[in-house]
Amino acid sequence: MMIRIGTRGSALALAQVGWVKQKLGERYPGLKIETVTIKTSGDRFLNTPIKAIAGKGIFVKEIEEALLGSEIDLAVHSMKDLPTEIPSGLVIGAIPEREDPSDVLVSTRQIPLKDLPSGARVGTGSLRRRAQVLYYRPDLVVHPIRGNIDSRLRKLDRGEVDALILALAGLKRLGCESRITEYLGPEVSVSAVAQGALALECREGDPVAAQIGFLHHRFTALEVAAERGFLKRLGGGCHIPVGARAWIEKDQIRILGMVADVDGRKMFRGEIRGSFEEAENLGRELAERLLKEGADRVLDVGGQKV
Repeated sequence: MMIRIGTRGSALALAQVGWVKQKLGERYPGLKIETVTIKTSGDRFLNTPIKAIAGKGIFVKEIEEALLGSEIDLAVHSMKDLPTEIPSGLVIGAIPEREDPSDVLVSTRQIPLKDLPSGARVGTGSLRRRAQVLYYRPDLVVHPIRGNIDSRLRKLDRGEVDALILALAGLKRLGCESRITEYLGPEVSVSAVAQGALALECREGDPVAAQIGFLHHRFTALEVAAERGFLKRLGGGCHIPVGARAWIEKDQIRILGMVADVDGRKMFRGEIRGSFEEAENLGRELAERLLKEGADRVLDVGGQKV
């Protein structure tokens, strides 16, 4: 039997597929697995700010179309790229155990965030990271930067920026942990919804769903459900700085959520906890609470419907 796995062509995306292929190969010796690289809208416009690229799911749309067209049998996504609504006919067949979802700082001369000189240029393509950095250090300059991890690190090394904020998970998967200057806790940078998690997407009713079931990690799925519930209530998308982080603690789940304006002048943060069986509803409840506290005005400015 053959399984064709669709993915973006970045080094990180290919590393993620490599991990899935290894696990499938160990489980099903003799299984033939083919990697199909697909260029997405997000990859074609690397010099364009994400906010300016129309539509949600800019890193998954073409891959999902290939899945629906039976050109591939399985898609491996970074879960944070997946819109909160899945196209009809597709399902998330498995969510493997996530990597640490934290953000990290990589800087020249290993200077931590609090000690960067005033006016230092911090590179990120994320509105969420931009808002939180400026809230914590309004004297810094956030420099918009896109591209894969390698190209961002090269820009840092060339002196185009003084520091970068990146996802720990991506650096770990590429073996670049030695570049990390500082791990940023949630008190400084709440991670993106589902950061560090993978989504294995397939066609509804396809036998592949049963084959990949062994990779599903229940607690990660519950954390992701809570975080995506929070985002879904806020309207989804990536035009407004939104972050959420959920933790399983014994028989409960704790969720931290954040909504801010793009310049970090206003920020709304809150926590909620409850039974992890109510994960998605708790995420929605936390979002509702922040909306009532004033986050709705930030979202209105960004053109989101609440």
